[in-house]
Amino acid sequence: MNSDNSPAAPHTAKIWNLRHPAVFLATGFGAGLLPRAPGTWGSILAVALAWGIVQMWGHVGLAVGAAVAFVAGVWASEVCIDKYGTEDPKQVVIDEIAGQWLVLLAVPPGWLEYALGFVLFRAFDIFKPWPVSWADRSIKGGLGVMVDDVLAAVYAIIVLFAIAAMRGA
Repeated sequence: MNSDNSPAAPHTAKIWNLRHPAVFLATGFGAGLLPRAPGTWGSILAVALAWGIVQMWGHVGLAVGAAVAFVAGVWASEVCIDKYGTEDPKQVVIDEIAGQWLVLLAVPPGWLEYALGFVLFRAFDIFKPWPVSWADRSIKGGLGVMVDDVLAAVYAIIVLFAIAAMRGA
């Protein structure tokens, strides 16, 4: 019997207990448990939270939030890896939250800017150009879960800066 009490349930079907603080945080308050594309759900949550954070505390608040999300994400991801036995569980979306917030630091708050930041981050996170793909394969544990998304964020930020430079901003 697996922990979800079904005899033939696959290992990944273990119940994600949101009462555990690390699981609650790692899954983006449960967003990573939504059906289909958990990373996208995590990024959508990150954009919505970023909007509120920037309105209340500005970009400094978002920078602090991104740093806290990264550090807490390393811990929470490591706990989930140990608890659920999967190296990079798809339900863990704190990495998308930290990465998305880094990207949104590079743009002024606005629906077009946030939408572009969202699309670029998701594209680089999904397609994983080098060194994002290298980090995804090579760095293990909670740090590995987080680092590839930070690198994807760097790519998105570079593209955003290039677009701003072409526009003369």
